Amino acid sequence: MEYSPILHSFHVVPSSYVKNKLLVFCVMLSLWVYMIYCCVGYCSTVPNLTYGSARGHEADAAADSQGSSQGASRDLLNNESDLDSRGDEWDEVRGEARALDDNNVITSSLLNETESKKLPRAIIIGVKKGGTRALLEFLRLHPDIRAVGAEPHFFDRNYDKGLEWYRDLMPKSSEGQLTMEKTPSYFVTREVPARIYTMSKETKLIVVVRNPVTRAISDYTQTRSKKLDIPSFESLTFKNMSAGLIDTTWSAVQIGLYAKHLERWLQFFPMEQMLFVSGERLITDPAGEMARVQDFLGLRRVVTEKYFHFNPAKGFPCLKRPEGNSKPHCLGKTKGRTHPNIDPEVVQRLRDFYKPFNRKFYKMTGQDFGWD
Repeated sequence: MEYSPILHSFHVVPSSYVKNKLLVFCVMLSLWVYMIYCCVGYCSTVPNLTYGSARGHEADAAADSQGSSQGASRDLLNNESDLDSRGDEWDEVRGEARALDDNNVITSSLLNETESKKLPRAIIIGVKKGGTRALLEFLRLHPDIRAVGAEPHFFDRNYDKGLEWYRDLMPKSSEGQLTMEKTPSYFVTREVPARIYTMSKETKLIVVVRNPVTRAISDYTQTRSKKLDIPSFESLTFKNMSAGLIDTTWSAVQIGLYAKHLERWLQFFPMEQMLFVSGERLITDPAGEMARVQDFLGLRRVVTEKYFHFNPAKGFPCLKRPEGNSKPHCLGKTKGRTHPNIDPEVVQRLRDFYKPFNRKFYKMTGQDFGWD
């Protein structure tokens, strides 16, 4: 074949040029992928502080089976949708989007290499109307926390579906991140301690507690917002009003017997694996309570006072972004409902009823919550 300088230059010189162009293209592509990955990681750590829900949830199943020395719990919310399970219109988009991020075509290939769904290593187990939703959302500000937004109710209502079903509800997380969930009814459901212990005896447990009298009134207030024709708080509180016998089978009263519920948990978990958060201090000093929670979970103290702004109209702290001048975002409109006027004598009788249980709870936890 005849040698041609023209053909030689066509095959050799452009080859070097093409290699250089490919090298530059690969470098640019790598930088672009890295920037996308960083943006995805950052966005997943910042809560979406908008209102609304990504999708509706099914109505809750029958209310928790709660035994007591007085008999089964009498709950006015049987077969009713529990607003706390929905997050009271507080942002559920972030939690659900994470739990379903396999549908995200753009980022799935990157996330699948570094993240996976894991069983929770920490659970907020109670109590209803104590401040669990606020605590969960405060924790979701932390970059090392991955928490599902909706309440799974696995250990009390869906246990027969198995751990793999439960794991699949969890958001994806990397090796250094902590997976969490919250279901307030766990603390008062008899079977739950043994079931969580079976999953992992190392699970860290958080209980948000609140003055049991105000907690009961708040519980009743939520119920009345959905059932306007329910009996009065006073009539539900007593088995016999003239005799002054408190009806402990009413769940609104029974939940506040914290010492009795705690006894069941201590049969399976040591006190060192449990943290009791004050619902009152979560309002008056959210940064202080969050410091305790982050220490308990072994996390850096990232969520500090710069994230909180107290709203005097609502009566509780709202979240704000540390950077910028964006308007603070608060819990949903169903939080901070105005409580009905309760007969002061009934309130005093409830206080007297709870006193011995409160004192026992203080002694068991080593904390005086100042309810008496």
